[in-house]
Amino acid sequence: MNNAPHSICLLRLSALGDVTHVVPLVRTLREAWPRLELTWVIGKGERRLLDGLENVSFVEYDKKAGLTGMRALGRELRARLGERRHYDALLQMQVAARANLLSAFVPARRRIGYDRARAKDLHGLFVNERIPDRPGIHVLDAIGSFCEPLGLRQTQVRWDLPVPAEAYEWARAQWPDDGHPTLLISPCSSHALRNWRSERYAAVADHAAARGWRVVLCGGRSELERRTGDEILAAMSAPALDLIGKDTLKQLPALLARGQLLMTPDSGPMHIANAMGTKVLGLHAASNPARSGPHSDRRYCADRYDDAARKYIGKPASELKWGTKIEHDGVMDLISVEDGVAAFERYVADHSAG
Repeated sequence: MNNAPHSICLLRLSALGDVTHVVPLVRTLREAWPRLELTWVIGKGERRLLDGLENVSFVEYDKKAGLTGMRALGRELRARLGERRHYDALLQMQVAARANLLSAFVPARRRIGYDRARAKDLHGLFVNERIPDRPGIHVLDAIGSFCEPLGLRQTQVRWDLPVPAEAYEWARAQWPDDGHPTLLISPCSSHALRNWRSERYAAVADHAAARGWRVVLCGGRSELERRTGDEILAAMSAPALDLIGKDTLKQLPALLARGQLLMTPDSGPMHIANAMGTKVLGLHAASNPARSGPHSDRRYCADRYDDAARKYIGKPASELKWGTKIEHDGVMDLISVEDGVAAFERYVADHSAG
């Protein structure tokens, strides 16, 4: 405790899933140093999701603000610091070019970044220390290792996302507690090439409905999500509850917590559901579930990442650089309806939910 830092600045702007991965690191830092002042430079939507995270001071950066916004953020941080002038450490947890440049406006003596294998976009020019190079670990575990240069280890993963009571009340009001298990479907990732065909979602949803499950569609307000939801509903034989575009970012975790299983591609809702304790039927061909799937439990993922590597890159997944994305047209077609049904049935068998 004699070497406890007084203040640390976290820089992770986006996306929803990735900022969810940072929360256990916040818990680790706070448990070790209860008096630590934590400032988090974050994106606007991500701030809405995590608003209320105790003992964290958020500073929003709008990606559209450019260099002018970066200078303004630097002035705000210096004003917060006052006479101290510098944070004891900056944890620079995003390697994109914009985030790297933004980090230069954060006054900090120690600037901790990714290992060389994970660094890109000149990341190394903006940091003076690096996390350990551990190949083959999940994104959350890599983020968790940012505490190691500070002398800590993240030995447990705890989220406790800040979800207000009124969000849980809203979620409880959406369908009755009538004993039917619920399959949630969040069909869209922000990366379009990770998304599955609507008729395949519908086929798995109909299978679940035939097994006595309630089917609930959820998602944001984008045109893609609305269109995809309409296509799923049109292709289904069974009825489904359509909640696409009807929740807020604060209500989303509570909604995901009400389901027994979430079917989704590699997306923010995947990681939020996992953080809330809901099992995930993750659809993986464009990305590696061992790196970016649901951190707690990947038993119910439909995994065709190795097939995608062999088809589109000509190598098995084991020979690819860790973190390689295979976002090619048609890659998600490698996941069949039968794969989705089999993953669903693995959950049913394990939980006697059928």
